[in-house]
Amino acid sequence: MTNKEKIRKVLLVEPEKKPRVVEIDDTLEALQELVGGYIEAIYPFEDEVALICNEEGKITGLPLNRALYSYEGEMYEIIAGNFFIIGAPEDSEDFTSLTEEQIEKYTEYFKVIEVYTQTQFGLVVEQRI
Repeated sequence: MTNKEKIRKVLLVEPEKKPRVVEIDDTLEALQELVGGYIEAIYPFEDEVALICNEEGKITGLPLNRALYSYEGEMYEIIAGNFFIIGAPEDSEDFTSLTEEQIEKYTEYFKVIEVYTQTQFGLVVEQRI
């Protein structure tokens, strides 16, 4: 397998920034470097994609980034620190590049920048386009 075949196209989402496509090596080290630590893969979407984040992001105090919402629009999780969306075919143990359709879909999904502020009444979410 050539090095070019080991490159994956992913959608990187950083706190207070618009999502952007980046290409990364298909190695554990490259995945960890992108999120700044140990990785955790979660599967909050019906598509064959994974959301890769820093598994210790919240406990180490990384900035809150974006929330995940249920179909009813209820926030159920906030991801801390950098995360990215990568292809995760059901019939494979390997991650893959995102398709152009997936890139468009998740760029749209995460386009709104969310800023979180802790107040005496709880967490306040400010959304910016």
